[in-house]
This record gives sequence, structure tokens and C-alpha cells, in this order.
Amino acid sequence: MKPKAVIFDIGNVLIEWQPERFYDAVIGEPRRREMFDAVDLHGMNERVDRGEHFTRTVYAQAEATPDWRDEIRMWHDRWIEMATPVIAHSVRLMKALQSKGVPVFSLTNFGVESYDFAATHYPFLREFDRDFISGHMRVTKPDPDIYAQLEQTSGLSGSDLIFTDDRADNIAVAQVRGWQTHLFEGPQGWAAKLIDSGLLTEGEAQ
Repeated sequence: MKPKAVIFDIGNVLIEWQPERFYDAVIGEPRRREMFDAVDLHGMNERVDRGEHFTRTVYAQAEATPDWRDEIRMWHDRWIEMATPVIAHSVRLMKALQSKGVPVFSLTNFGVESYDFAATHYPFLREFDRDFISGHMRVTKPDPDIYAQLEQTSGLSGSDLIFTDDRADNIAVAQVRGWQTHLFEGPQGWAAKLIDSGLLTEGEAQ
């Protein structure tokens, strides 16, 4: 069945999101491993993704962990260096779909303030037909509620939707709901899936 709307995750689908790579480059892999073992930075980021204030949350964690204060503050102060580069082929696929009148939604774990900041660097983040941003919704993938909210707001469900995400756990919940899915491992595979789904031609998916 040809989908009626296409849903993109953002991190590692449209923009690379690699905090470990950033810290390896800045403080070296051994110190990065030590810090990530000592501080639950991904848990901190999860709180931001669920709607806690970006600056206050990161700075509070930094003050609570003085041994790593400066490094933790980088999560905020140098955040855009972790969320780079753009995956250009994925952005082209998004625009190709929209040029054919296919609605494109985001479904992303992203903080309110960090998303607004990212959009100043990546204007395409303001170009989705519908935004489903966890910080505004106060729930993150793979909680089924965020998928249910998307269905309720869009009026679409099941195989009317096709969704790509780089995390298998996020894909699994969508599959349970009957969505068409693609585990993102690179834009070429996603392009092929969109061609197979009848949404793009080979030329359009380049």
C-alpha cells in the first residue's frame, strides 16, 4: 500500500548526532570514556528531550559534578558541534517528497530550546509539514504515546504512514502499530525504500 505521509527521525537520519565522537576529538577517548562512566549524560539529554529546559538542565548537571564541570557544559555550549554534519542525501529525499506533494513529518527526540537552536543552523528543520518534537510533547520514543499523538494529530495511522529511524527499538513500536518502517543505516537504503513504496522514482531519489 502506498503511504500517505512519510515520517523522518532527525538524529542520525537528517543530521549526524555523535556526542562521543565530539568528546573523543576534544578531550580524547580515554577521558571521554571515564566521563561517560561517571556521569549519565545521555540520561541528562533524555530529560531535555522530555521538555526540561536545555540550559538549566545541562548547567545544573555540570555544577553537580564539579570534576567534569567544564566538559559537561560543552554539551550545551558546543552542542551544534555534536549535531553535525547534515546528511545531505536525506535532506534531498525530504525535499523531493514534498515537491511531489507528499506530506513529510518529523518524529524526533529533541529538546525545545535545542531544536530552536538547531533550526538556526539547519533551516530545513522548519520545513516539515508537521513537527512532532518530543520536548513539546513531553514524551520520547519509544514510548507508544508519542506515536499515538502523531496518529491523533495527523488523522493517519497504520500503513498510511512510513517511518524511518536509526534505532531498532523505535522502529519496533511503529511496526506494532502497523506503520510501514525502515531501519535507517544510510540514505541509500532509505532512498531505495521510498522507490519501492512508489513515492519516488530512481531519478527523484538521487
